[in-house]
Amino acid sequence: MKKGVTITILIFIAFAFFGALYYLYAKNQESPIVYATDKAETKTIVKNTIATGNIVPDEEVLIKPNISGIIEAVYIKAGQNIKAGDLIAKIKVVANVSNLSSSQNQLQSAKIELDNQEILHKRQKTLFDKGVISANDYDAAQLAYNSAKQNYNAARRGLDIVKTGTTSGLGNYANTLIRSTVNGMVLDVPVKVGNQVIESNNFNEGTTIASVADVGRMIFVGKIDESEVGKIKEKLPIEITVGAIENKKFDAVLQYIAPKGVAENGAIQFEIKASLENKADTFIRAGLSANASIILEKADKVLAIKEGLVQFDKKTQLPYVEIETGSQKFARKDLVLGVSDGIYVEVKSGIKASDKIKIWNQGVKEPDSEE
Repeated sequence: MKKGVTITILIFIAFAFFGALYYLYAKNQESPIVYATDKAETKTIVKNTIATGNIVPDEEVLIKPNISGIIEAVYIKAGQNIKAGDLIAKIKVVANVSNLSSSQNQLQSAKIELDNQEILHKRQKTLFDKGVISANDYDAAQLAYNSAKQNYNAARRGLDIVKTGTTSGLGNYANTLIRSTVNGMVLDVPVKVGNQVIESNNFNEGTTIASVADVGRMIFVGKIDESEVGKIKEKLPIEITVGAIENKKFDAVLQYIAPKGVAENGAIQFEIKASLENKADTFIRAGLSANASIILEKADKVLAIKEGLVQFDKKTQLPYVEIETGSQKFARKDLVLGVSDGIYVEVKSGIKASDKIKIWNQGVKEPDSEE
């Protein structure tokens, strides 16, 4: 029994020994792995983050009426350049019954007072001419009469304004004539002849007659995610790409970052604004969608390698590459890295431009010489 167990163990050991020999032989017959190499390049590396938004005027002015009524005429159209003071529209006033009745009562009261002061003035003048009253008494009567005439004229003009929106003597100040308050291009005229408009006052923002803006001063307004807002700061350079304008980029400078975020689609977004600097003669229509590439870091014409060539020490996590020293022989070179754009990374020190760098993750087997 013991002899049979011994024989079995010896046979197992023999099989294991010969199996190991065969494995080593087969391994020795496999083609060696050949590693390709790559070189460093001189590149400009830009690390950036992207924000989406629109191109809008820096200042857009909404022209509103200071009297309610119906649009009688419109003198401008969208796309037209106008100056401050140019006529935009004319309003036909629809009198308010309550205001009309009040103004009529004021006019009648002023007329009664004027007639009374006129009688008193004539009486005082007769007495003054006869030497019965002093000059002071006559001057007081004259003053009261003049004041009554002034009140009457004011009441009459007030009634005219309630009825028609204007009166004699107002000229360019007539409420019915709506004029531009700024120079610029008309972006939109949201009203037509016959539309009713409401005056702008402390209780109502009023109806917009037209929107005017200086299209020479355009800015980018966009949103950036909360995960990126901590990386940016004011005065950073930006490259603006407008979808409707091909093959052209506009330089800009980040001017504003909102101190408070707004929840949109489950994420917190922060508003940013940037002023365009090289718009030149390019006409950019207000409202066009655009992308802003905010430049966080930039390295001009530096020695750079592909990110995939970099290896990291398992213990220290420091970066290094393997440099070819002979045929398929490589030596480790520690690196000091700089700016990275996710594809290329700046190499501050560690290698030269002429070094051949091992592509460590793309090794291939050398083809068999018999094939």
